[in-house]
Amino acid sequence: MNDKTKTRIIIFYIGGIFNALLGLYVVFEGPSFLPEGQIKMLTLVFLGFAVVNFYMASYLKRKVREALAASQSQNDGGKPAA
Repeated sequence: MNDKTKTRIIIFYIGGIFNALLGLYVVFEGPSFLPEGQIKMLTLVFLGFAVVNFYMASYLKRKVREALAASQSQNDGGKPAA
């Protein structure tokens, strides 16, 4: 796995954590300054983006593993491809 892909996966995880924290902040602190309908909508948006970020990170990891396995199987027992 190259550094660019690792960085992208880490950025997706950081984004997911950030969005989840913002969603929780809206849930707990939002009632003091936001109407109820807006709290629900913002919470759904932030938590939805968190789910998408975590999904994309796991998707990238799975695709990298598949590509590495395919390249190693093409080497026919020789030196594994990094």
